[in-house]
Amino acid sequence: MARMFADRSDAGRQLAAALAKLPLTDPVVLALPRGGVPVASEVALALHAPLDLLIVRKIGAPGREEYGIGALVDGDDPQVVFNDEAMARFQPSPDYIAAETARQIAEIERRRSAYLGDRPPLSVKDREVVLVDDGIATGGTVRAALLALRKNGAKRIVLAVPVAPADAIASLGKEADDVVCLVTPERFYAVSQQYEDFEQTTDEDVIRLLSTRDGK
Repeated sequence: MARMFADRSDAGRQLAAALAKLPLTDPVVLALPRGGVPVASEVALALHAPLDLLIVRKIGAPGREEYGIGALVDGDDPQVVFNDEAMARFQPSPDYIAAETARQIAEIERRRSAYLGDRPPLSVKDREVVLVDDGIATGGTVRAALLALRKNGAKRIVLAVPVAPADAIASLGKEADDVVCLVTPERFYAVSQQYEDFEQTTDEDVIRLLSTRDGK
């Protein structure tokens, strides 16, 4: 099977070429770490835009941490996005939600500090935002991110990914103003199938790429 992308950087350059066709004014590029960072770095470079991270942490159900009842999304004003169906099923107490939210905020702060030092998150209020990942499988994390960006007052949200299943794109398109996806395979098995090189992005890769792109 022919692969669409040599690696994440190649995917980012192809994605940037597609995004160049959109009328974007002073956008902010946000990457979902870690795999989204090499893609977003190329996009930010081509668009002459600041690059930042958008870290999403799952909030697990009581006694079932692997089952997400919501997500905490970082940013200038961190947002909690809940799954209404899961909340109705597990009915977590307010104290549990508060404790889990605080725990995930601490983890986001730890990760942001490791990647970006003391650089504060970029504000998205009244800005055009391009949200980038290296691909979408189910879309749960991306959906939470899109909803949080909307809550934080983003003026326009563009979801940009190299590859995703068509049904995920159709669903997520309801939460974004524009969606740019380069390939939606008829038979989708995994994001990695569209890449020649899909080696894991390391923390060191993330730090290096972010250090070359200063926020503004």
